[in-house]
Amino acid sequence: MHIAILTFEGCNELDSLIALGVLNRVRKPGWRVSVACPAGRVRSMNGVVIEAQASLEEAGAADAVIVGSGMQTREVVADTALMARLRLDPSRQLLGAQCSGTLVLAKLGLLDGVPACTDLTTRPWVQEAGITVLDQPFHARGNVATAGGCLASQYLAAWIIARLEGVEAAESALHYVAPVGEKEEYVSRGMRNIMPYIREGAAVA
Repeated sequence: MHIAILTFEGCNELDSLIALGVLNRVRKPGWRVSVACPAGRVRSMNGVVIEAQASLEEAGAADAVIVGSGMQTREVVADTALMARLRLDPSRQLLGAQCSGTLVLAKLGLLDGVPACTDLTTRPWVQEAGITVLDQPFHARGNVATAGGCLASQYLAAWIIARLEGVEAAESALHYVAPVGEKEEYVSRGMRNIMPYIREGAAVA
């Protein structure tokens, strides 16, 4: 099982790396989580150099993909050659987008008729792309999910785990990363945000 996190130049570390950490709480043979980049390395919005673990082409063959966000997402969607490398297909993949990653899914035509979540900065750009933006941290329809706000990346990760490995595995991953003394509250809030869409996704599948 391969989950790829698309991470571009100017990326937001929280969006990519929180999801990476939560997803890697699943410990089983064959479970692999990769940072997928358009080049061998990218530099984050705060100057952190991140080495690619997979290519965009490998992400196109992954079982699940999260599109991370960053300061240069509008440049990403304007780069036709780069966008042509993103071969994403919700009929065979779980797709998630974090904050401005929602704009990438919109420009790829993967959110047609589907409302979405994003961050406050990206909101007008997603609306200009014809997508209804919701005032909530997480939303999914079928195999496509979006999240708004850096710390909502935990919901994307938990949704993917729940869809691929089950609800108990998602609860366990969130419990591990939750603050001490707040674990039950933290897990309860996280699962409350994703469970309506887990049931819907199971019905679609």
